Amino acid sequence: MVDNICAIATPYGIGAISVIRASGPEAITLVNKIFKGKDLTKVKSHTIHYGHIMDNEEEIDEVLALVYLAPKSFDGENMVEISCHGGIYVTNQVLNTLLKNGFRLAERGEFSKRAFLNHKMDLTQAESIMDIISSSNKIALKSSNASLRSQTSKLIKSFRDKILDILAKIEVNIDYPEYEDAVDVTHEYLKPIVDDLIIGMQQILKNSLITTVAIHGIKTAIIGKPNVGKSSLLNMLLDEDKAIVSSYAGTTRDIVEGTLTLGNVTLHLIDTAGIHESVDYVESIGIERSKKAMDEADLVLLVVDASKELDETDKKLLEMTKDKNRILIGNKMDLKEEISLPGMIYISAKNKEGLDALALRIEEVTKIDSIDSMNGNYLNNTRQTSLMEKAMESLNSAKNAMDLGYDISLIEIDIKNAFDYLGEITGEANPDELITALFTKFCLGK
Repeated sequence: MVDNICAIATPYGIGAISVIRASGPEAITLVNKIFKGKDLTKVKSHTIHYGHIMDNEEEIDEVLALVYLAPKSFDGENMVEISCHGGIYVTNQVLNTLLKNGFRLAERGEFSKRAFLNHKMDLTQAESIMDIISSSNKIALKSSNASLRSQTSKLIKSFRDKILDILAKIEVNIDYPEYEDAVDVTHEYLKPIVDDLIIGMQQILKNSLITTVAIHGIKTAIIGKPNVGKSSLLNMLLDEDKAIVSSYAGTTRDIVEGTLTLGNVTLHLIDTAGIHESVDYVESIGIERSKKAMDEADLVLLVVDASKELDETDKKLLEMTKDKNRILIGNKMDLKEEISLPGMIYISAKNKEGLDALALRIEEVTKIDSIDSMNGNYLNNTRQTSLMEKAMESLNSAKNAMDLGYDISLIEIDIKNAFDYLGEITGEANPDELITALFTKFCLGK
């Protein structure tokens, strides 16, 4: 049996208003018991009503009650959203009055989970709600809104419809071999269809590598030898003195981190200790951590001192990072430039010059500027891409089975697995524990 739930839907703290969301089969009746004003059980859906929340004879707060009748609400249940004054104490008093009158406190993501279970949205749309809330740049917001409008759902449905057509024809061949008008599903018939599906998924996954970075940010390591201006670059990007800057080499001995949005790109920055040969034990630990950060980074900003010729340490770092997604940065352009390398961006971290050119280069290197031309043919997170990878593996397995001459009835198993993996993306084929785990990541009021 579905019970009645409530939770604070706005950020917890002092503000102009707070919104408390109440939902369930009896939500409107139960709120009406504590609402002094118009009879909420007799009003139309999607209407707002002025009144007071009462605890027996005690007036708690002056409020507005927005009423939604099922199924035309966010979660498909009867729902009331109560807008009260935004103080912490008064908000809790209104919430406690609801809890004393037939409601229980909602679990994390329970409203969104009910929306999913009531077929108001699929899993990709539910995930897009949290992506919208946590958007840190224009591209992240745009792609999240597209997913909320079912763009991702339609993409997955197009693949599933093609696979479903294959499965239906195979079943007809197996169950009704005497049916003369049915398509004869042979290896020769099946191979080009499976190949097209695999090629389509490969392109989606290729696009998704770019978009997931745009949405969730790029792990970026600032690398260079000591005293080339790595910490100054970090401070310039973050526009704050987060890292200690000194003319003495080896000042940074551990990793310093920060996050910023630069143009259309969110960077998770890591300022590392200068990489060089050192006999100092503590500094050596920092250098090893720097090398590890460089290996794990999606993007490397390799900083050199543009006012001096490259030395052996610079050349080693150029070699170490040649296969990485890398941007060469020549710092200290305010001094005389002594080096010139192909594609190098020149900056003065001291004078905060060259930031616009660096932002444009980051967009070019990460290919984020190509997202608009993808026309929505991408996925938004690791869960979605990993499931499509599994679907593609199943289709590759079916393709290999065809090459080995396996019977179509055995090949059908792999094709069916691909269909199910794609269904897990939208929630059409999904174990209960995954649903629970997914929605626990949400806010209480969601």
